[in-house]
This record gives sequence, structure tokens and C-alpha cells, in this order.
Amino acid sequence: MDVNQPLALLAGLSPAQFMRRHWQKKPLLVRQAFPGFQPFLSRAALFKLAASEQVESRLIARHDKGWDMKKGPLAPRNLPPLGRAGWTLLVQGVDLHAPAGHALLQQFRFVPDARLDDLMVSFATPGGGVGPHFDSYDVFLLQASGRRRWKIGRQKDFSLQPGVPLKILQNFEAEEEFVLEAGDMLYLPPRYAHDGIAEASAGANGKPLDCMTYSIGFRSPCETELASELLHRLAEMSEDAAQASATEEGSHPARPQRIYRDPAQPATGTPAALPPGLTAFAGQAVLQALKNPCALACALGEYMTEPKPGVWFDEPQGAWEGKAAGAGQSGVALDARTRMMYDEDHIFINGESYRAKGADAALMRRLADQRLLTVAQLRKAGAGASALLADWYAAGWLQQAQAEPAQTLAMGGQGRLDWPSVLAEGE
Repeated sequence: MDVNQPLALLAGLSPAQFMRRHWQKKPLLVRQAFPGFQPFLSRAALFKLAASEQVESRLIARHDKGWDMKKGPLAPRNLPPLGRAGWTLLVQGVDLHAPAGHALLQQFRFVPDARLDDLMVSFATPGGGVGPHFDSYDVFLLQASGRRRWKIGRQKDFSLQPGVPLKILQNFEAEEEFVLEAGDMLYLPPRYAHDGIAEASAGANGKPLDCMTYSIGFRSPCETELASELLHRLAEMSEDAAQASATEEGSHPARPQRIYRDPAQPATGTPAALPPGLTAFAGQAVLQALKNPCALACALGEYMTEPKPGVWFDEPQGAWEGKAAGAGQSGVALDARTRMMYDEDHIFINGESYRAKGADAALMRRLADQRLLTVAQLRKAGAGASALLADWYAAGWLQQAQAEPAQTLAMGGQGRLDWPSVLAEGE
């Protein structure tokens, strides 16, 4: 992707300009970000997803006495009647279940993959919403069909309504108000308060339109989450390394791990007090674990590419062809559920890390960036890279791509995305 090329989905700004002016700073309203946009999931298809145990969903309803929330799976018969106003169905991770949803997310990869999270689809009857709230992450709110009225504001008072199963602001103050229709999009930075209410609308044929909103959300790990996860992984890496060193054939005996010793500890009349020496020893242990920048990078890369709970990969269809792919193949593409990243020394994929150097490393980085390798590129892979690709194919992490796209995300006019050919942009 050319980050200096103006994009309609950013109101004519280039990705570089958007990131400088708006990202984590101020909202951006984009009229017809995707002209003629049509939802790629029907209401029935969305309800079917909500009924699956592998999909995270929530039903939120507002009534005279307050709010109700029910977590999925939600069978269609358990949803309120369509004629009842004021309820909303939220379905998370739609990009993992609808190829067109995954293709839509690719349009936002001017933000690092480590930040891109998922696509949530909201269906609401007139008056439906989730109340005034704020998110701790960035979000693009794309109206897929129907109409939704958004009120937004820079909130100073973040106190929440008591006794409510949702994090709803108690004293929401709106500063701006917009009505979004199909193809319109609103970007909001973190902690920017907003309240979206579905409105009744009809199509050209006079029939009611479903209010469906697509939320492109971003991941924002907090300090405590990162510290806890990385320290845990670093400890496991250290233990694995010690075991590998101890069992390696022909190796010298492994250096025993340091254990706490206190030969100068005097008798104490306050036995419940933590010894200062033990506190210092604990601090040194943490610093020692952080000394190896390579280990820290591996822990972070593995954590950021770890598949979400409930994600599974399908067995491959057919034998791995690799370099022998025929004319009917266009190469390999990462599965929509696969998360792949890299740094200067490693490749990370689905929670695993690999040391990578030279031409094979460049090839793997291209796969991570483009999510696709052509047959010509595959034939340049060395023995190590070819073996890894074969293993990943067997695990279902990548697929052999056909010459013709399998799915199309029709957006009308100039807004047309092909799957998986959309992944090959920049070739």
C-alpha cells in the first residue's frame, strides 16, 4: 500500500496524512467512504453466526426499567421480534468467518497489524444502541445499511451509571451529531465518548432497511497486561532453554539456576516480615529475564500473533504443491485466521517464532505484509522456507490460492474488493 496516496475511505487524505492529523488525536467523518456499499452478510446470516458457539455475540436491549444484556450463543428464536424497538445484536470477529469481512479489514492495514483487532457487526432495530460510552481503543464505524445517528464528545466526566450490565456514561455531553447512511464512516480515537442510535429508514422500493454498522476495532494492550504476559513467557523461555541445554548430547553440564541463599540471615523476632534480601533477589531475577532483547522480542511477537480463544484451523484440501504449483494456482495466501508479523531477526506466526535471515527472511516478510506469495515468489524459497511453508499448510495456516478470486465484496461503483486478490495490492 502506498501510504502517500489519497484514499476515498479517508476523505481524500493519504494514510500518512490521516495518521499525522487524526490517529489518536481527533475524529474524522467520511461521507461515502465506500460509495454504494452493500452489506456482505444478510440479517439471516448474521443471526446464524450469533447462534454459533464459536462466535462471540451479545444481545443488548433497552426498556423502561433500564438495560438488559445476554451473551451468546443466541439462537434466532431467542432474539426479540423484529418489530420490537430498542434492541441490538453485536457479533464479534466476523472477519474470521466471512472472507469479505477479512477483505474489508485489509483496507485498514496502513495501521500496523499488531494494532488491528477485528470486525464487529451490529444489527439494531429503531432506537437500538448500547448507550453513551467510550472505548479504550481506536475504531472506524462504517454504516453498512440503514441509518444511525451518532452523538460524540470529548468527555471529562467518565463516571458510569451504577447497577447497569454495560459501561454506560452517567453524564454524557454531546458536542457534535451526525447521521450516517450506507457507505458513510466515522473514525473515533480512544476515550472519545459516543452514542449511536438506530433510526428507521426505507430503501428506494419503500421497504424498511436494516440498520447494520460495521466496527473496525484496534487492539490496545495495557501495561499490566503486557508485563504479566511477557514475564510469564520469558520465564517459560528461560526454563525451556535450561532444559534444552541440560539434555543436549555432548554438552557440558548446564549452569545450575541461581537459587535464593541467605547464610547471613540473623534470627528474627518478626517472622512474617519479608526479608529485604529476598526482595532484592526477586528484582534481580526480573532484570535478568529482561536482559536478553532477543528473548523479549520473541515473547512480544508470539503474544501479539497468538490466535484468539476459540479460533481453530481447518485441515488442508489436497496435497501441498509448493514450488510445483501448476497454472491453476496463483500461489499461497495466509488463512484469514492467521496472524503473522516480524522484526529484524524473527518471523512470528500464530504464537510461534522463528529466526530468519537472508533471502528467505525477505520472502517471509513479504508473505506477512502482502498475505500472499505468487508462484514465482514461491519458487525462490530456499529449503528451510519451503519446509516451513509446507508445515504451515499442513496446519491450515495458509492456503493454496486459486487463479480466480473465490469471493467478491461488492461495494458498488468504485468500491469493489476482490478476495483474495485484494491481498495482492502493491505487487
